Amino acid sequence: MSRNSINFVGESDAIRAIRDLLPVVAVSSSTVLITGESGTGKEIVARSLHDLSHRTGGNFVPINCAAIPKDLIESELFGHRKGAFTGAVTDRVGRFELAHNGSIFLDEIGDLPLELQVKLLRVLQERVIDPVGSTKPIPIDVRVIAATHRDLEAEIAAGRFREDLYYRLNVLPLNTPPLRERASDVPLLLQYFAKHHAQQGEKPITFAPDFTYALQSYPWPGNVRELSNLIDRFSTLFAGQCLELKNFSKSLLPKGMLGYKALADSGELPTLDPMLAGDWMGGPSSGGLFDELAEDEPAQDEPNSVEQMTFMSQALPVLPPEGLSLKHRLAEIERDLIAQALSRTNGNVSQTARILNVQRTTLIEKIQKFGLRGD
Repeated sequence: MSRNSINFVGESDAIRAIRDLLPVVAVSSSTVLITGESGTGKEIVARSLHDLSHRTGGNFVPINCAAIPKDLIESELFGHRKGAFTGAVTDRVGRFELAHNGSIFLDEIGDLPLELQVKLLRVLQERVIDPVGSTKPIPIDVRVIAATHRDLEAEIAAGRFREDLYYRLNVLPLNTPPLRERASDVPLLLQYFAKHHAQQGEKPITFAPDFTYALQSYPWPGNVRELSNLIDRFSTLFAGQCLELKNFSKSLLPKGMLGYKALADSGELPTLDPMLAGDWMGGPSSGGLFDELAEDEPAQDEPNSVEQMTFMSQALPVLPPEGLSLKHRLAEIERDLIAQALSRTNGNVSQTARILNVQRTTLIEKIQKFGLRGD
């Protein structure tokens, strides 16, 4: 496995944990179930497991269960015999047979039709496949790695996924973390993708501090894949340049980053409390460049009585001697401000979003998170 694989760029605890776990899981032949949002690198993890295993001399055969039409997926997985159905003019070797002595990667396993789930269960139990139209089963030696962005336990409860298949797949579970949970890796990923997507003969693009901050705070719904595509776009249009958010076109930014753009245009972005701004705009509230800066700050003495009175007279919170949870305190402040804004607009979410200068969808998520009420 290349340590420079795009999903493994970074030094966050989540990425370090995956790096440490992969060699342990790879030596086994047991089935692996990789869960995680789209774009978090599940196939890279699957390929890494194959490359680190004793099966590396065999084929790594990927198949996206959601991308194959329902009436063709059985043939794709298990193969078919000539004449098995209209259009079967020759024998066809299925993906499982191609992966013999290697690994098969069943991506988006949560989208596999129920009738195919029964047949896959038999393959996992008996290690044989039945090509369509064949009367003779074929033994196989395959390491099965499955992946999904769906909550399979919820799919089971809804009757869309077999419980017995879930337990057969979930022998060795792995989870790929979303990018918003490892925001400290974003600057390293920016450097990697800038070099990776640099135009021939051009220097990699770079980012001014305001842009770097916005990119680190953005929640990245498309995860590493979205980040890669965005840097590819910027590298094509602005080869070799240093990009500043305040001078950047809105049309080239994700919608969720427009709030940062407005703050940068007004000159307010650099003065925001990084942790509060990250949480407020829907991004990560901790981890990243500003944590490193905070570590260099000298420890503060406990506030004396004069300082406490000053803070109280200004309606500012007093830091108790034993400390407090900053994350929880910021959440309380955020909840109170949203509640006040909702009260002022009589629960109108759109007006509240304008008052607070946040995306409407972000506000709705926070209203639900805090158990508030809005129309």
